[in-house]
Amino acid sequence: MPSTALLRAVEVVDTAAHLGGVVGARLDVPAVLRRRDEWVSRYDDSGQVAWAEGVGLSVLRGEARLVGARRVSVATADGEVLLEARRTVVLATGSEPVTLEPYAACEPWGSRDATAVVEIPDRLVIVGGGVVACEAATWLTALGSRVTMLVREDRLLARVEPFAADLVADALRGAGVDLRLHANVESCRRESPRATGFGRIHGGVVTLRVDTEDLEADEILVAAGRRPRLTDLGLDRAGLDQAAVAAGEVPDWLVVVGDASGEAALTHWGKYRARVLGARIAAGATGRDPDPMPANVPVPQVIFTDPQVASVGRTEAEARDAGLDVVVTNVPWSAAAGAGLLRDDATGAAQLVVDARTHRLVGATFVGTGAGELLHAATIAIVGAVPTEVLRHAVPCYPTASELWLRLLELLPEEFRRPAAAPSDATGPHAEA
Repeated sequence: MPSTALLRAVEVVDTAAHLGGVVGARLDVPAVLRRRDEWVSRYDDSGQVAWAEGVGLSVLRGEARLVGARRVSVATADGEVLLEARRTVVLATGSEPVTLEPYAACEPWGSRDATAVVEIPDRLVIVGGGVVACEAATWLTALGSRVTMLVREDRLLARVEPFAADLVADALRGAGVDLRLHANVESCRRESPRATGFGRIHGGVVTLRVDTEDLEADEILVAAGRRPRLTDLGLDRAGLDQAAVAAGEVPDWLVVVGDASGEAALTHWGKYRARVLGARIAAGATGRDPDPMPANVPVPQVIFTDPQVASVGRTEAEARDAGLDVVVTNVPWSAAAGAGLLRDDATGAAQLVVDARTHRLVGATFVGTGAGELLHAATIAIVGAVPTEVLRHAVPCYPTASELWLRLLELLPEEFRRPAAAPSDATGPHAEA
């Protein structure tokens, strides 16, 4: 939420600068930060507590640890409280940032510092090339930082289609980011840091030795990923091993959800898994069978860079590695008039990955202004196993960016307009997902 609140303002101003007839759009940095704070309730969760209590939940604040099977001890401000679950204990403890050597001695920013930014550093080094790194580079550059990105790999965003990563890289460079691929950081040191809070510059010049060159910055953000937070939870007192829990090996009374589960560290995925879990627990309590969960539900994701990257399902490479024979269609973002209307220099592309045997969509990627709003149709098509001969009759409105779907489907071979031969080894609507 905080990152998207920052990025929305950046996107609007950047789009306005590339839209004929609109002049004078600019960022008011203090106002942007105030809007971010409003959207996160100034980091006060009392509203969420009120909601929880309003639907009949009891909320205890404190440090909670397992002390046995189905038993939890909570150290509150008023003393220890012992709880025993009738059915299930849920661990939803989130994740923690991974701090790599040689950066620990530099007291770097983590992702929470970047999203809660209060002081904008003049010179910022970002280590990493993933989602957090790319999004942070987008908003911090727009807010006034001179950003250098140090990426060990040969590309950004290793888990998206290569064309999408290239478009993001071009956009970051165009915004003024010094993007360095194949970067090798030998050392990092900071002079005389001062104690500060989240989002504030820690003080002292940071010097990094990068490929025989000294690089100085006022702050460094290490975006090297996050890991499930499973330490200090009393797992051993419940007869559990942390490594086993991390691998999903848990007794029937324990469930791990959200970032702590090691699954996709995305809010919407954690919420989905929590809804499935809640329905399962409720079904068990009432003695009815739980609602079935479809097999291979895909994880959609929107990366809120400028342009946005929206993807779901498998990339072309992932599909081929899985042994699928696929047909891929790709069109530029300007292929639909409605997409071109969003911005005068419409930059981006859209791609579908279709199973040649079943004619079903197995992956989709959209890169462009507002790309995230096109993604849910692809998610529905994959979950619903909708074949292309049916998809082509879903009529998009003119002039909207959703007409990109027409352009993509039109590029498929003629046989994708007719039903595929029924696969003899299919076991259900999601067998080929």
